[in-house]
Amino acid sequence: MNKKSIFAWCLFDWGNSAFSTVIVTFVFSVYFARGIVGDETAGSAQWGYALALSGILIALLSPPLGAIADDYGARKKFLIFFSLLCVIPTALLWLAVPDPAASNVLMVLTLVVIANIGFEVTLIFSNAMLAHIAPPAMIGRISGWAWGMGYMGGLFCLVLALTGLLGIGEMKPFIPLPQGQSAHIRATGPLTALWYFVFMMPLLLFTHDVGRTGLSIRAAARKGVADLWHTIRNVRQHKNLATFLLSSMIYRDGLNTLFAVGGLYAAGTLGMEFEEILIFAIGLNVTAGLGAVAFAWLDDGIGSRRTIMIALCGLMATGLAVVMVTDKKVFIGLALALGLFLGPVQSASRTLAARLSPPGMINQTYGFYGLTGKAISFLGPLVFAMATQLFDSQRAGIATILVFWLVGMVLLMKVKEPR
Repeated sequence: MNKKSIFAWCLFDWGNSAFSTVIVTFVFSVYFARGIVGDETAGSAQWGYALALSGILIALLSPPLGAIADDYGARKKFLIFFSLLCVIPTALLWLAVPDPAASNVLMVLTLVVIANIGFEVTLIFSNAMLAHIAPPAMIGRISGWAWGMGYMGGLFCLVLALTGLLGIGEMKPFIPLPQGQSAHIRATGPLTALWYFVFMMPLLLFTHDVGRTGLSIRAAARKGVADLWHTIRNVRQHKNLATFLLSSMIYRDGLNTLFAVGGLYAAGTLGMEFEEILIFAIGLNVTAGLGAVAFAWLDDGIGSRRTIMIALCGLMATGLAVVMVTDKKVFIGLALALGLFLGPVQSASRTLAARLSPPGMINQTYGFYGLTGKAISFLGPLVFAMATQLFDSQRAGIATILVFWLVGMVLLMKVKEPR
């Protein structure tokens, strides 16, 4: 076990999570809708369409890229390329001046689409490194530690953006950039890019890579596509893995729906203000990170499948209570408790994918894992919207997430995990 290599791999999660936290979720998405488009409804819709487009492209690219990487080896080259595909467009968001002109809006959305593709595809190769840097008896713990560090790293970068560039309430930022042309907000793009790049470097310098297979990129591409097609045609030979991917596709869509509409539910049903939601979201990320670390030992002790099932049961129990509660303080307490089970589901799912991967197919496995993570990403929000409209209640809409978790867990019961 190379401790330096493992720590550097975990540190990569700390660095790349800043993109999803600062750019996609909390800061730049809001700035785009309010500051650039000038219409929150129209801006949110355009942002959503851009993320949906990137999700489709990610789903299409992930399996063939994973197969090609299996036949080429040397995953770091792929990781560097796609990381830069995220870092460079993110830094260029500095150019996103508050101008609603169509050309400016198109430029920003194009940068976001490219950056999101780079971010998501990079995870194929970083996740695939887990299986060869972690001792088999510690793979769950290392995955959990990294996932917890990812939550914390994203939050640290967000706090740095708030205290250093944006300010919080009456507290002024310690880097007083001019607010004309929204320079203080646009600077969060370069800040996030720098954060990602700096914490990517230890992975490149200290984490060992698998060796080259000897094939050129062109030859690996041809063989990789052929191998991918062979895997699809002979999916019955990988029934266990396919069942897990189907199961995770469903329960992960429930998680993604919670992340997408949780703020809307807190505001609409509980009457929480924006600042309350922001503080609440930070707290939820903290408990999710703590849960990922706490359950990491359980992952290695009883197995990833059982860990996921325990966490899903915890999600459904606390989620049912969250749906029924009416008091804001009780809601916050229950939701923070729910967060303890979010991280373990995500972390143990990453571990189980590695444990179920057939020999020589680790990148391809995570390519399919990326595909299934995006394939039905529209379904959860759609069901939420339909139930909310049909019953005229956000509680009915948020309750549909429990069904996704239940169906996913039932399918997961059919998966056999190797000892």
